[in-house]
Amino acid sequence: MKSPNGSEKQLGEYHGQVLLIVNVASRCGFTKQYSGLQELQNTYGPKGFQILGFPCNDFGGQEPDSLEEIKNFCATTYGANFPLFEKVHAMGQTTEPYSTLNRAEPSGDVAWNFEKFLISKEGAVLSRFKSSVEPNSDELRTAIEKALNA
Repeated sequence: MKSPNGSEKQLGEYHGQVLLIVNVASRCGFTKQYSGLQELQNTYGPKGFQILGFPCNDFGGQEPDSLEEIKNFCATTYGANFPLFEKVHAMGQTTEPYSTLNRAEPSGDVAWNFEKFLISKEGAVLSRFKSSVEPNSDELRTAIEKALNA
């Protein structure tokens, strides 16, 4: 994957942490989820949890801006400061991490912005959550807590 500074980064560098990988967009009906995602990061980050955001313009052209503009928007509008990577493709001709994630069961392309993948400390895909699953939902919080306690 390409990190914000343009260097290559491997998901393996996060081994030992529970990850929530989210394809994000600044002009989507689900954009308000940035606040809830940051709340998850604040709550569970000290326990070994990390959110990784991947801006994606695949769905309705809802993320047309540059990474710097996206980061500024997220920080000033939602207080979000979890890592945002270079833009990716989450459907069709995918790019990492979605080339790998979309093969995990249930397999298939990401359906829309703010789809979430929960990754174990060992790097296995534990769960996939559709865009409509809010960050503060019991379903997602319970899954994160279970992964952190595994």
